[in-house]
Amino acid sequence: MSKTVTVSDQNGTEALAAKLAAVAKAGDVILMHGTLGMGKSAFCRAFIRAVADNPNEEVPSPTFTLVQIYELDRVPIWHFDLYRLSDPEEVHELDIEDAFSDAISLIEWPDRLEYLTPENRLDIHIDPGSTPDGRVFKLEPHGEDWDARINDLVVSPS
Repeated sequence: MSKTVTVSDQNGTEALAAKLAAVAKAGDVILMHGTLGMGKSAFCRAFIRAVADNPNEEVPSPTFTLVQIYELDRVPIWHFDLYRLSDPEEVHELDIEDAFSDAISLIEWPDRLEYLTPENRLDIHIDPGSTPDGRVFKLEPHGEDWDARINDLVVSPS
C-alpha cells in the first residue's frame, strides 16, 4: 500500500526525511526516484543528519565518488548516486551487497540497478508540488515490514 505525502517547502522535506530516519534500520534499502532538481540529495542529507542526530553533519553529494559511507552510532548509512553508471554490474565494485546487509542504503538513480534491485525496499518517488519548493512524495513499500512503518508515518503540513 503506497502512501503520498505532500510538503510545501524544504522544511517539509526535512521533516519527512527525519520521520523516515526514525523508523529505518540496518538492512533497509531506500530508492530515491525523481528528475534532476527534485530534491533527492536534499532528502538524503536530511535523513543522514537525522540518524546522526547532528543538524550540522557534513553530507557531501556522492555524485563523483558514487558512494559516501557514514559510520554513525545508531547504524551505518551508505549513500549511493548511481547516475554515472552505465552497467548494473558496476555496482558490485561499490560493495553494495555489504551495504544491503549491514547498513541503511540510500540510492539515488536506482534505475541503474536494473535486475539487481532488491525485493525488500522502499521506493520514494518525488514529483513537483503546487509551489516552487513544494514536493509530492509517493512512498511505495516492497516486502518485510515497510507497510507498517510508513502507515504510522505522520508528517505535519509544512
